[in-house]
Amino acid sequence: MTESSTVKFAALAGAILCLTGVAFGAFGAHALEDLLTRNQRTDVFELAVRYQFYHGLGLLVIACLFKLCAQGQPAIVWLMLVGTLIFSGSLYTLALTNIGLLGAITPVGGTLMIVAWVLLVRFTWRSM
Repeated sequence: MTESSTVKFAALAGAILCLTGVAFGAFGAHALEDLLTRNQRTDVFELAVRYQFYHGLGLLVIACLFKLCAQGQPAIVWLMLVGTLIFSGSLYTLALTNIGLLGAITPVGGTLMIVAWVLLVRFTWRSM
C-alpha cells in the first residue's frame, strides 16, 4: 500500500465507521429498543456504538497525521480497523443475540485497538 493509498484508506475507513456508528446508534435507539431492553443489553450496544465512533474519528485523525507527516503506516490503520470491527462487532452481536460467549472475543478487538494507539504514539513521537 502506498503512502497516498494508506491515507485515503484510513480516511475512508474512518468515515465509514463514523457513518455506520451514527446509523447503528439511531437504529438501536429506535428500531431495536424493545429487543435491547428485553435482553438487558442496551448498555452493551451503546458501548459498541461509542467505541466504533471513537475509533472512526481516530482513523480520520490518523489520516490527517499521515498526510502532514508525508508517511503512511498501514499497520496502524489495519489494527485500528480490525480491532474496532472485532470489538464493536462482538458487542453488537452480544447485545442482539444475548449469547454471552461472544463477550470472550471482545478483548481481542480491544487489544488490537490499544496496539494501534501505541504504534500511533510511537510514530508521532518519532516524527517530531
